[in-house]
Amino acid sequence: MFRGFGTVLNVATVLVGSGIGVLIGHRLPTRTRDVVTDALGLVTLLVAGLNVAALLDAELIAAVGDDTTVLVVLGSMLVGGIVGSLMRIEARLESVGGALQARLGSGGSETRERFIEGFVSASLLFCVGPLTILGSLSDGLGRGYDQLALKSVLDGFASVAFAASLGWGVAASALTVLVVQGSLTALAYGLGGLLPDAHIAAITATGGLLLVGVALRLLRVKPLPVGDLLPALVVAPVLVQLVIFLR
Repeated sequence: MFRGFGTVLNVATVLVGSGIGVLIGHRLPTRTRDVVTDALGLVTLLVAGLNVAALLDAELIAAVGDDTTVLVVLGSMLVGGIVGSLMRIEARLESVGGALQARLGSGGSETRERFIEGFVSASLLFCVGPLTILGSLSDGLGRGYDQLALKSVLDGFASVAFAASLGWGVAASALTVLVVQGSLTALAYGLGGLLPDAHIAAITATGGLLLVGVALRLLRVKPLPVGDLLPALVVAPVLVQLVIFLR
């Protein structure tokens, strides 16, 4: 298969899953759709916890020290949050969702908000996590698309549940998947190498914390601006390298 096939497969499963979810969603009562969203929020918390466990990664501890791993994630979130808020990433994501909704359909403010929530939440869930980064890099390096194939299956089932509750905004998130994973695949193809294990572990742990924010949104606990925190994924490996240099 050609490099980038994993991303194409992922986009396809999100679109197909979203279509199935919308068809099912029209036949489900609101209470049932809310329960589906709550279940997704709880599962997202579980995945987040597994990702945050990367703080215990032996390579990361050896690189920065046992007492510094949490500080790396803390610094990444603080610096990334400042950068993201100044760039207004969350607002831009919402603007993209609103623009897509205006082009693809019509409806009142409630329909628009539901479309945007589906687009933003699904985009963040599908693009924040170790499989997104590792799978895209592996695909770009020509090492196979196995990881993205696994992610495609997971995202396909998740998009069915999401779309049943949040509608066509979930299908629009396929565009985000294409841009994010396609860019990472192209970057890996150009660089010809992967980040060290310690750096990847820091990204994974930071991504897990971001997923907690996504889960809180899905559970309607607090609408955290997770989009503004996305730069933390870039800051994390930089801080790891800085700590290694200072040691």
